Amino acid sequence: MRSHLLNETTADLYRRAVTEGVERVAAKLATTERPHSGISVDELAQVIDGIDLDRPLEDPAAVLDELEEVYLRDAVYFHHPRYLGHLNCPVVIPAVLGEAVLSAVNSSLDTWDQSIGGTLIERRLIDWTAQRIGLGPDADGIFTSGGSQSNFHALLLARDEACRKVMQSSERALLKSEVLPKLRIFTSEAGHFSVKKSAAMLGLGYEAVIAVPVDRNRRMDTSVLALELENCAAEGLFPMAVVATAGTTDFGSIDPLPEIARLAAEHSAWMHVDAAYGCGLLISPTRRHLLDGIERADSVTVDYHKSFFQPVSSSAMLVRDRDTLGHATYHADYLNPRRMAQERIPNQVDKSIQTTRRFDALKLWMTLRTMGADGLGSLFDEVIDLAAAGWHIIDADPRFEVVVRPQISTLVFRYVPRPEGADVRGDLVDEANLHARKALFASGEAVVAGTKVDGDQYLKFTLLNPQTTTADIAAVLDLLASHAEQYLGESLVHAS
Repeated sequence: MRSHLLNETTADLYRRAVTEGVERVAAKLATTERPHSGISVDELAQVIDGIDLDRPLEDPAAVLDELEEVYLRDAVYFHHPRYLGHLNCPVVIPAVLGEAVLSAVNSSLDTWDQSIGGTLIERRLIDWTAQRIGLGPDADGIFTSGGSQSNFHALLLARDEACRKVMQSSERALLKSEVLPKLRIFTSEAGHFSVKKSAAMLGLGYEAVIAVPVDRNRRMDTSVLALELENCAAEGLFPMAVVATAGTTDFGSIDPLPEIARLAAEHSAWMHVDAAYGCGLLISPTRRHLLDGIERADSVTVDYHKSFFQPVSSSAMLVRDRDTLGHATYHADYLNPRRMAQERIPNQVDKSIQTTRRFDALKLWMTLRTMGADGLGSLFDEVIDLAAAGWHIIDADPRFEVVVRPQISTLVFRYVPRPEGADVRGDLVDEANLHARKALFASGEAVVAGTKVDGDQYLKFTLLNPQTTTADIAAVLDLLASHAEQYLGESLVHAS
Protein backbone atom coordinates (compact mmCIF):
# COMPACT_ATOMS: atom_id res chain seq x y z
CA MET A 1 0.00 0.00 0.00
CA ARG A 2 3.01 2.31 0.31
CA SER A 3 2.97 2.54 -3.47
CA HIS A 4 0.04 4.95 -3.17
CA LEU A 5 1.90 7.45 -0.97
CA LEU A 6 3.05 10.53 -2.85
CA ASN A 7 6.83 10.81 -2.50
CA GLU A 8 10.05 10.68 -4.49
CA THR A 9 9.54 7.03 -5.44
CA THR A 10 5.99 7.48 -6.77
CA ALA A 11 6.39 10.71 -8.75
CA ASP A 12 5.84 8.93 -12.08
CA LEU A 13 2.69 7.20 -10.81
CA TYR A 14 1.42 10.55 -9.55
CA ARG A 15 2.06 12.13 -12.95
CA ARG A 16 0.23 9.36 -14.82
CA ALA A 17 -2.72 9.21 -12.42
CA VAL A 18 -3.31 12.94 -12.32
CA THR A 19 -2.88 13.25 -16.09
CA GLU A 20 -5.50 10.55 -16.61
CA GLY A 21 -7.85 12.32 -14.23
CA VAL A 22 -7.33 15.64 -15.98
CA GLU A 23 -7.96 14.00 -19.35
CA ARG A 24 -11.26 12.57 -18.12
CA VAL A 25 -12.44 15.91 -16.76
CA ALA A 26 -11.27 17.80 -19.86
CA ALA A 27 -13.16 15.37 -22.09
CA LYS A 28 -16.26 15.83 -19.96
CA LEU A 29 -16.02 19.61 -20.09
CA ALA A 30 -15.54 19.53 -23.85
CA THR A 31 -18.62 17.39 -24.45
CA THR A 32 -21.05 18.71 -21.81
CA GLU A 33 -24.20 19.86 -23.59
CA ARG A 34 -26.36 20.60 -20.53
CA PRO A 35 -25.53 21.92 -17.07
CA HIS A 36 -27.17 18.91 -15.41
CA SER A 37 -28.16 15.39 -16.45
CA GLY A 38 -31.59 15.56 -14.78
CA ILE A 39 -31.00 12.47 -12.65
CA SER A 40 -33.15 12.17 -9.54
CA VAL A 41 -31.96 11.80 -5.96
CA ASP A 42 -33.39 8.30 -5.68
CA GLU A 43 -31.77 7.12 -8.92
CA LEU A 44 -28.28 8.26 -8.00
CA ALA A 45 -28.58 7.23 -4.35
CA GLN A 46 -29.35 3.67 -5.44
CA VAL A 47 -26.12 3.57 -7.47
CA ILE A 48 -23.93 5.02 -4.73
CA ASP A 49 -25.50 2.99 -1.93
CA GLY A 50 -24.74 -0.15 -3.91
CA ILE A 51 -20.98 0.38 -3.82
CA ASP A 52 -19.06 -1.72 -1.31
CA LEU A 53 -16.41 0.60 0.15
CA ASP A 54 -14.70 -2.34 1.82
CA ARG A 55 -13.84 -3.86 -1.59
CA PRO A 56 -11.44 -1.45 -3.35
CA LEU A 57 -11.07 -1.52 -7.13
CA GLU A 58 -7.28 -1.03 -6.75
CA ASP A 59 -6.76 0.10 -10.36
CA PRO A 60 -6.91 3.93 -10.64
CA ALA A 61 -8.37 3.67 -14.14
CA ALA A 62 -11.21 1.51 -12.83
CA VAL A 63 -11.85 4.02 -10.05
CA LEU A 64 -12.09 6.78 -12.66
CA ASP A 65 -14.52 4.67 -14.68
CA GLU A 66 -16.68 4.28 -11.59
CA LEU A 67 -16.36 8.00 -10.84
CA GLU A 68 -17.89 8.74 -14.23
CA GLU A 69 -21.00 6.87 -13.13
CA VAL A 70 -21.32 8.22 -9.59
CA TYR A 71 -20.19 11.82 -10.10
CA LEU A 72 -18.86 13.19 -13.39
CA ARG A 73 -21.85 12.13 -15.50
CA ASP A 74 -24.41 13.82 -13.25
CA ALA A 75 -22.49 16.71 -11.67
CA VAL A 76 -23.86 20.23 -12.04
CA TYR A 77 -21.45 22.05 -14.34
CA PHE A 78 -21.12 25.71 -13.46
CA HIS A 79 -19.11 26.44 -16.60
CA HIS A 80 -22.16 25.80 -18.80
CA PRO A 81 -23.75 29.04 -20.07
CA ARG A 82 -27.21 27.93 -18.98
CA TYR A 83 -26.25 27.39 -15.38
CA LEU A 84 -27.99 30.46 -13.92
CA GLY A 85 -28.57 29.15 -10.41
CA HIS A 86 -26.67 30.05 -7.29
CA LEU A 87 -23.56 32.14 -6.65
CA ASN A 88 -21.29 29.63 -8.34
CA CYS A 89 -18.82 30.87 -10.90
CA PRO A 90 -16.91 29.16 -13.68
CA VAL A 91 -13.26 29.00 -12.66
CA VAL A 92 -10.14 30.30 -14.38
CA ILE A 93 -7.41 27.88 -15.41
CA PRO A 94 -4.55 29.48 -13.40
CA ALA A 95 -6.58 28.92 -10.22
CA VAL A 96 -7.20 25.27 -11.11
CA LEU A 97 -3.47 24.87 -11.65
CA GLY A 98 -2.93 26.39 -8.21
CA GLU A 99 -5.43 23.91 -6.76
CA ALA A 100 -3.44 21.01 -8.20
CA VAL A 101 -0.19 22.35 -6.74
CA LEU A 102 -1.55 23.09 -3.27
CA SER A 103 -3.26 19.71 -2.99
CA ALA A 104 -0.08 17.82 -3.86
CA VAL A 105 2.25 19.77 -1.58
CA ASN A 106 -0.48 19.89 1.09
CA SER A 107 0.83 22.78 3.18
CA SER A 108 -1.13 23.63 6.29
CA LEU A 109 -1.42 27.38 6.80
CA ASP A 110 -1.54 27.39 10.59
CA THR A 111 2.14 27.69 11.54
CA TRP A 112 5.24 28.94 9.78
CA ASP A 113 7.05 25.63 10.14
CA GLN A 114 4.27 23.95 8.10
CA SER A 115 3.86 26.58 5.42
CA ILE A 116 7.10 28.36 4.59
CA GLY A 117 6.42 30.54 1.57
CA GLY A 118 2.69 29.87 1.75
CA THR A 119 2.33 32.01 4.87
CA LEU A 120 4.00 34.98 3.19
CA ILE A 121 1.99 34.57 -0.02
CA GLU A 122 -1.26 34.58 1.97
CA ARG A 123 -0.17 37.63 3.96
CA ARG A 124 0.79 39.46 0.78
CA LEU A 125 -2.64 38.78 -0.73
CA ILE A 126 -4.36 39.97 2.45
CA ASP A 127 -2.35 43.20 2.27
CA TRP A 128 -3.21 43.57 -1.42
CA THR A 129 -6.93 43.08 -0.77
CA ALA A 130 -6.88 45.50 2.18
CA GLN A 131 -5.24 48.09 -0.07
CA ARG A 132 -7.91 47.56 -2.72
CA ILE A 133 -10.57 48.13 -0.05
CA GLY A 134 -8.70 51.11 1.43
CA LEU A 135 -8.60 49.94 5.04
CA GLY A 136 -5.37 51.71 5.90
CA PRO A 137 -1.87 50.79 7.12
CA ASP A 138 -2.98 48.87 10.22
CA ALA A 139 -5.21 46.44 8.33
CA ASP A 140 -4.84 42.68 8.40
CA GLY A 141 -6.94 39.58 7.86
CA ILE A 142 -7.06 35.86 7.24
CA PHE A 143 -8.26 33.47 4.56
CA THR A 144 -11.35 31.44 5.51
CA SER A 145 -13.50 28.67 4.11
CA GLY A 146 -16.25 31.00 2.86
CA GLY A 147 -18.50 33.97 3.49
CA SER A 148 -20.40 32.44 6.39
CA GLN A 149 -17.18 31.76 8.30
CA SER A 150 -15.85 35.21 7.42
CA ASN A 151 -19.03 36.85 8.72
CA PHE A 152 -18.91 34.75 11.88
CA HIS A 153 -15.27 35.66 12.51
CA ALA A 154 -15.96 39.36 12.01
CA LEU A 155 -18.92 39.33 14.35
CA LEU A 156 -16.91 37.45 16.98
CA LEU A 157 -14.41 40.32 16.93
CA ALA A 158 -17.24 42.86 16.99
CA ARG A 159 -18.82 41.13 19.98
CA ASP A 160 -15.63 41.15 22.01
CA GLU A 161 -14.84 44.74 21.04
CA ALA A 162 -18.33 45.79 22.15
CA CYS A 163 -17.95 43.93 25.45
CA ARG A 164 -14.56 45.55 26.03
CA LYS A 165 -15.96 49.05 25.42
CA VAL A 166 -19.04 48.55 27.59
CA MET A 167 -17.09 47.02 30.45
CA GLN A 168 -14.44 49.75 30.37
CA SER A 169 -16.99 52.57 30.40
CA SER A 170 -19.20 51.08 33.10
CA GLU A 171 -19.25 52.74 36.50
CA ARG A 172 -19.29 49.32 38.14
CA ALA A 173 -17.46 46.14 37.30
CA LEU A 174 -19.42 44.08 34.78
CA LEU A 175 -19.14 40.46 33.82
CA LYS A 176 -19.14 39.61 30.13
CA SER A 177 -22.21 37.45 30.75
CA GLU A 178 -24.07 40.58 31.86
CA VAL A 179 -23.23 42.44 28.67
CA LEU A 180 -23.99 39.77 26.07
CA PRO A 181 -27.83 39.82 26.41
CA LYS A 182 -27.83 43.56 25.74
CA LEU A 183 -25.87 43.47 22.47
CA ARG A 184 -27.67 44.08 19.19
CA ILE A 185 -26.70 43.56 15.54
CA PHE A 186 -28.33 45.53 12.73
CA THR A 187 -28.55 44.27 9.15
CA SER A 188 -30.96 44.62 6.28
CA GLU A 189 -33.81 42.18 5.84
CA ALA A 190 -32.10 41.22 2.58
CA GLY A 191 -28.83 40.43 4.37
CA HIS A 192 -27.32 36.96 4.50
CA PHE A 193 -28.74 34.38 6.92
CA SER A 194 -25.24 33.76 8.30
CA VAL A 195 -25.61 36.95 10.35
CA LYS A 196 -28.41 35.37 12.38
CA LYS A 197 -26.60 32.05 12.60
CA SER A 198 -23.49 33.84 13.81
CA ALA A 199 -25.47 35.64 16.50
CA ALA A 200 -26.82 32.32 17.74
CA MET A 201 -23.38 30.67 17.75
CA LEU A 202 -21.90 33.67 19.58
CA GLY A 203 -24.34 33.20 22.45
CA LEU A 204 -26.48 36.22 21.56
CA GLY A 205 -29.48 34.43 20.07
CA TYR A 206 -31.37 35.11 16.85
CA GLU A 207 -33.31 37.83 18.64
CA ALA A 208 -30.16 39.94 18.92
CA VAL A 209 -30.35 40.65 15.18
CA ILE A 210 -32.53 43.60 14.17
CA ALA A 211 -33.67 43.28 10.55
CA VAL A 212 -33.84 46.72 8.96
CA PRO A 213 -36.34 47.12 6.09
CA VAL A 214 -35.14 47.79 2.56
CA ASP A 215 -36.14 50.46 0.07
CA ARG A 216 -37.65 49.78 -3.35
CA ASN A 217 -34.18 49.02 -4.70
CA ARG A 218 -33.72 46.39 -1.97
CA ARG A 219 -31.06 48.40 -0.17
CA MET A 220 -31.04 48.98 3.57
CA ASP A 221 -33.28 51.91 4.51
CA THR A 222 -30.88 54.08 6.49
CA SER A 223 -33.65 56.30 7.85
CA VAL A 224 -35.07 53.25 9.62
CA LEU A 225 -31.57 52.20 10.68
CA ALA A 226 -31.09 55.57 12.34
CA LEU A 227 -34.33 55.15 14.30
CA GLU A 228 -33.47 51.60 15.32
CA LEU A 229 -30.06 52.68 16.60
CA GLU A 230 -31.66 55.46 18.65
CA ASN A 231 -34.23 53.01 20.05
CA CYS A 232 -31.43 50.66 21.00
CA ALA A 233 -29.72 53.30 23.10
CA ALA A 234 -33.03 54.46 24.62
CA GLU A 235 -33.75 50.91 25.81
CA GLY A 236 -30.39 50.59 27.52
CA LEU A 237 -29.07 48.19 24.88
CA PHE A 238 -25.74 48.34 23.04
CA PRO A 239 -25.36 48.48 19.24
CA MET A 240 -22.66 45.88 18.77
CA ALA A 241 -22.45 45.95 14.96
CA VAL A 242 -24.08 47.20 11.81
CA VAL A 243 -23.72 44.74 8.93
CA ALA A 244 -23.96 46.33 5.51
CA THR A 245 -24.20 44.15 2.44
CA ALA A 246 -22.34 44.83 -0.79
CA GLY A 247 -24.17 42.44 -3.06
CA THR A 248 -27.15 40.74 -1.44
CA THR A 249 -27.61 37.08 -2.33
CA ASP A 250 -31.07 37.56 -3.82
CA PHE A 251 -30.85 40.95 -5.51
CA GLY A 252 -27.16 41.88 -5.75
CA SER A 253 -28.08 45.16 -4.09
CA ILE A 254 -25.44 47.29 -2.41
CA ASP A 255 -26.44 49.05 0.80
CA PRO A 256 -25.69 52.81 1.16
CA LEU A 257 -22.22 52.28 2.60
CA PRO A 258 -21.23 55.93 3.33
CA GLU A 259 -24.43 56.66 5.27
CA ILE A 260 -24.23 53.36 7.17
CA ALA A 261 -20.62 54.13 8.08
CA ARG A 262 -21.67 57.53 9.43
CA LEU A 263 -24.46 56.07 11.56
CA ALA A 264 -22.28 53.25 12.87
CA ALA A 265 -19.60 55.74 13.91
CA GLU A 266 -22.15 58.01 15.63
CA HIS A 267 -23.32 55.08 17.76
CA SER A 268 -19.85 53.56 18.32
CA ALA A 269 -20.93 50.39 16.55
CA TRP A 270 -18.61 48.10 14.62
CA MET A 271 -19.27 48.34 10.87
CA HIS A 272 -18.97 45.08 8.97
CA VAL A 273 -19.43 44.90 5.21
CA ASP A 274 -20.46 41.56 3.79
CA ALA A 275 -18.98 41.90 0.30
CA ALA A 276 -18.87 38.16 -0.36
CA TYR A 277 -20.64 38.70 -3.70
CA GLY A 278 -19.77 42.29 -4.58
CA CYS A 279 -16.04 42.00 -3.86
CA GLY A 280 -15.37 41.56 -7.58
CA LEU A 281 -16.04 45.30 -7.88
CA LEU A 282 -12.70 45.85 -6.12
CA ILE A 283 -10.98 44.86 -9.35
CA SER A 284 -13.56 46.14 -11.82
CA PRO A 285 -11.92 48.54 -14.30
CA THR A 286 -15.18 50.51 -14.57
CA ARG A 287 -17.33 50.05 -11.44
CA ARG A 288 -15.11 50.33 -8.35
CA HIS A 289 -17.10 53.42 -7.30
CA LEU A 290 -20.08 51.21 -6.44
CA LEU A 291 -18.18 50.21 -3.29
CA ASP A 292 -17.44 53.77 -2.15
CA GLY A 293 -17.68 53.81 1.63
CA ILE A 294 -16.36 50.29 2.12
CA GLU A 295 -13.03 51.79 3.15
CA ARG A 296 -14.69 53.02 6.37
CA ALA A 297 -15.57 49.50 7.53
CA ASP A 298 -14.07 47.87 10.61
CA SER A 299 -14.20 44.48 8.87
CA VAL A 300 -15.00 43.16 5.40
CA THR A 301 -15.91 39.74 4.00
CA VAL A 302 -14.72 38.87 0.50
CA ASP A 303 -15.42 35.65 -1.38
CA TYR A 304 -12.90 35.17 -4.15
CA HIS A 305 -14.80 31.99 -5.11
CA LYS A 306 -17.74 34.09 -6.26
CA SER A 307 -16.73 37.12 -8.30
CA PHE A 308 -12.97 36.46 -8.63
CA PHE A 309 -13.69 33.18 -10.51
CA GLN A 310 -11.80 31.00 -8.02
CA PRO A 311 -12.55 27.37 -7.12
CA VAL A 312 -14.24 26.70 -3.79
CA SER A 313 -13.05 27.49 -1.26
CA SER A 314 -11.42 30.90 -1.28
CA SER A 315 -12.62 33.63 1.07
CA ALA A 316 -11.12 36.14 3.48
CA MET A 317 -12.07 38.33 6.40
CA LEU A 318 -10.21 41.62 6.70
CA VAL A 319 -10.06 44.16 9.53
CA ARG A 320 -9.06 47.80 9.76
CA ASP A 321 -7.14 47.29 13.02
CA ARG A 322 -4.98 44.17 13.20
CA ASP A 323 -5.00 44.30 17.00
CA THR A 324 -8.67 43.29 17.04
CA LEU A 325 -7.69 39.90 15.62
CA GLY A 326 -6.29 39.18 19.08
CA HIS A 327 -9.82 38.38 20.26
CA ALA A 328 -9.46 35.05 18.45
CA THR A 329 -5.86 34.33 19.54
CA TYR A 330 -4.93 31.34 21.66
CA HIS A 331 -1.35 30.20 22.28
CA ALA A 332 -0.92 26.42 22.48
CA ASP A 333 2.46 25.26 23.76
CA TYR A 334 2.71 22.45 21.20
CA LEU A 335 1.83 24.65 18.22
CA ASN A 336 2.24 28.42 18.60
CA PRO A 337 3.65 29.24 22.04
CA ARG A 338 3.61 32.89 23.03
CA ARG A 339 7.39 33.18 22.62
CA MET A 340 6.95 32.71 18.84
CA ALA A 341 4.94 35.92 18.62
CA GLN A 342 7.67 37.70 20.58
CA GLU A 343 10.23 36.28 18.13
CA ARG A 344 8.07 37.58 15.23
CA ILE A 345 7.52 34.13 13.76
CA PRO A 346 4.44 34.49 11.49
CA ASN A 347 1.99 31.86 12.65
CA GLN A 348 -1.35 32.41 10.91
CA VAL A 349 -3.20 30.38 13.55
CA ASP A 350 -2.65 33.34 15.87
CA LYS A 351 -5.41 35.22 14.03
CA SER A 352 -7.60 32.41 12.70
CA ILE A 353 -10.54 30.54 14.18
CA GLN A 354 -9.34 27.50 12.25
CA THR A 355 -6.21 25.52 12.98
CA THR A 356 -5.45 23.37 9.94
CA ARG A 357 -6.14 25.44 6.81
CA ARG A 358 -5.57 24.76 3.13
CA PHE A 359 -3.27 27.01 1.11
CA ASP A 360 -6.25 28.43 -0.78
CA ALA A 361 -4.46 31.73 -1.28
CA LEU A 362 -2.24 30.08 -3.89
CA LYS A 363 -5.14 29.93 -6.35
CA LEU A 364 -5.64 33.68 -6.24
CA TRP A 365 -1.88 34.26 -6.39
CA MET A 366 -1.56 32.16 -9.57
CA THR A 367 -4.55 33.96 -11.07
CA LEU A 368 -3.27 37.46 -10.43
CA ARG A 369 0.25 36.60 -11.60
CA THR A 370 -1.19 35.18 -14.84
CA MET A 371 -4.17 37.39 -15.68
CA GLY A 372 -3.71 40.54 -13.61
CA ALA A 373 -6.39 42.28 -11.61
CA ASP A 374 -7.81 44.26 -14.55
CA GLY A 375 -8.11 41.14 -16.69
CA LEU A 376 -9.94 39.31 -13.93
CA GLY A 377 -12.12 42.31 -13.13
CA SER A 378 -13.15 42.70 -16.77
CA LEU A 379 -14.80 39.27 -16.57
CA PHE A 380 -16.98 40.50 -13.71
CA ASP A 381 -17.81 43.60 -15.72
CA GLU A 382 -19.01 41.35 -18.54
CA VAL A 383 -21.57 39.57 -16.38
CA ILE A 384 -22.79 42.87 -14.93
CA ASP A 385 -23.33 44.12 -18.48
CA LEU A 386 -25.16 40.88 -19.28
CA ALA A 387 -27.46 41.33 -16.28
CA ALA A 388 -28.33 44.85 -17.43
CA ALA A 389 -29.25 43.50 -20.87
CA GLY A 390 -31.17 40.63 -19.25
CA TRP A 391 -33.22 43.08 -17.21
CA HIS A 392 -34.40 44.79 -20.40
CA ILE A 393 -35.36 41.42 -21.91
CA ILE A 394 -37.44 40.35 -18.90
CA ASP A 395 -38.95 43.79 -18.34
CA ALA A 396 -40.20 43.83 -21.93
CA ASP A 397 -41.62 40.30 -21.77
CA PRO A 398 -45.34 40.36 -20.80
CA ARG A 399 -45.08 36.83 -19.39
CA PHE A 400 -42.83 37.94 -16.53
CA GLU A 401 -42.42 40.66 -13.95
CA VAL A 402 -38.97 41.62 -12.66
CA VAL A 403 -38.43 42.99 -9.16
CA VAL A 404 -35.60 45.48 -9.47
CA ARG A 405 -33.01 46.69 -11.95
CA PRO A 406 -29.76 44.93 -10.95
CA GLN A 407 -26.75 46.68 -9.47
CA ILE A 408 -24.55 43.65 -10.03
CA SER A 409 -25.54 40.44 -11.83
CA THR A 410 -28.70 38.99 -10.25
CA LEU A 411 -32.21 39.12 -11.74
CA VAL A 412 -35.27 38.24 -9.63
CA PHE A 413 -38.51 37.75 -11.55
CA ARG A 414 -41.53 35.51 -11.88
CA TYR A 415 -43.94 34.18 -14.44
CA VAL A 416 -47.29 35.97 -14.23
CA PRO A 417 -50.17 34.51 -16.29
CA ARG A 418 -52.55 36.98 -17.87
CA PRO A 419 -55.49 34.93 -19.21
CA GLU A 420 -58.24 36.90 -20.89
CA GLY A 421 -61.24 37.57 -18.69
CA ALA A 422 -59.96 35.67 -15.64
CA ASP A 423 -57.69 36.08 -12.67
CA VAL A 424 -55.41 33.28 -11.56
CA ARG A 425 -55.21 32.70 -7.82
CA GLY A 426 -51.98 33.83 -6.17
CA ASP A 427 -51.28 30.40 -4.76
CA LEU A 428 -51.49 28.90 -8.25
CA VAL A 429 -49.05 31.48 -9.57
CA ASP A 430 -46.64 30.55 -6.78
CA GLU A 431 -47.06 26.85 -7.55
CA ALA A 432 -46.54 27.46 -11.27
CA ASN A 433 -43.24 29.22 -10.64
CA LEU A 434 -42.08 26.52 -8.24
CA HIS A 435 -43.05 23.85 -10.75
CA ALA A 436 -41.26 25.65 -13.59
CA ARG A 437 -38.00 25.72 -11.67
CA LYS A 438 -38.23 22.07 -10.63
CA ALA A 439 -39.25 20.88 -14.08
CA LEU A 440 -36.45 22.82 -15.71
CA PHE A 441 -33.91 21.30 -13.31
CA ALA A 442 -35.28 17.81 -13.91
CA SER A 443 -34.92 18.31 -17.66
CA GLY A 444 -31.26 19.21 -17.25
CA GLU A 445 -31.58 21.92 -19.92
CA ALA A 446 -30.83 24.78 -17.53
CA VAL A 447 -30.53 25.57 -13.83
CA VAL A 448 -32.12 28.61 -12.18
CA ALA A 449 -32.58 29.55 -8.55
CA GLY A 450 -35.65 30.59 -6.61
CA THR A 451 -36.55 32.78 -3.66
CA LYS A 452 -39.46 34.54 -2.00
CA VAL A 453 -40.20 38.25 -2.28
CA ASP A 454 -42.78 39.71 0.09
CA GLY A 455 -44.15 36.21 0.61
CA ASP A 456 -44.51 35.34 -3.08
CA GLN A 457 -42.50 32.76 -5.01
CA TYR A 458 -40.00 34.15 -7.52
CA LEU A 459 -37.33 32.83 -9.85
CA LYS A 460 -33.75 34.05 -9.99
CA PHE A 461 -30.95 34.24 -12.53
CA THR A 462 -27.52 34.53 -10.92
CA LEU A 463 -25.26 35.54 -13.79
CA LEU A 464 -21.56 34.83 -13.20
CA ASN A 465 -20.54 33.28 -16.51
CA PRO A 466 -19.14 35.57 -19.22
CA GLN A 467 -19.97 32.83 -21.76
CA THR A 468 -23.71 33.22 -21.11
CA THR A 469 -25.45 35.30 -23.79
CA THR A 470 -28.73 37.18 -24.07
CA ALA A 471 -29.86 34.35 -26.37
CA ASP A 472 -29.34 31.91 -23.47
CA ILE A 473 -31.41 34.15 -21.20
CA ALA A 474 -34.23 34.36 -23.76
CA ALA A 475 -34.18 30.60 -24.31
CA VAL A 476 -34.38 29.83 -20.60
CA LEU A 477 -37.26 32.27 -20.19
CA ASP A 478 -39.14 30.41 -22.92
CA LEU A 479 -38.51 27.09 -21.17
CA LEU A 480 -39.71 28.46 -17.83
CA ALA A 481 -42.84 29.95 -19.37
CA SER A 482 -43.61 26.67 -21.14
CA HIS A 483 -43.33 24.64 -17.92
CA ALA A 484 -45.42 27.18 -15.97
CA GLU A 485 -48.11 27.34 -18.66
CA GLN A 486 -48.35 23.55 -18.79
CA TYR A 487 -48.76 23.37 -15.01
CA LEU A 488 -51.42 26.08 -14.94
CA GLY A 489 -53.31 24.52 -17.82
CA GLU A 490 -53.46 21.18 -16.08
CA SER A 491 -54.37 22.79 -12.71
CA LEU A 492 -57.20 24.88 -14.18
CA VAL A 493 -58.61 21.82 -15.99
CA HIS A 494 -58.60 19.80 -12.77
CA ALA A 495 -60.16 22.69 -10.86
CA SER A 496 -63.05 22.91 -13.33
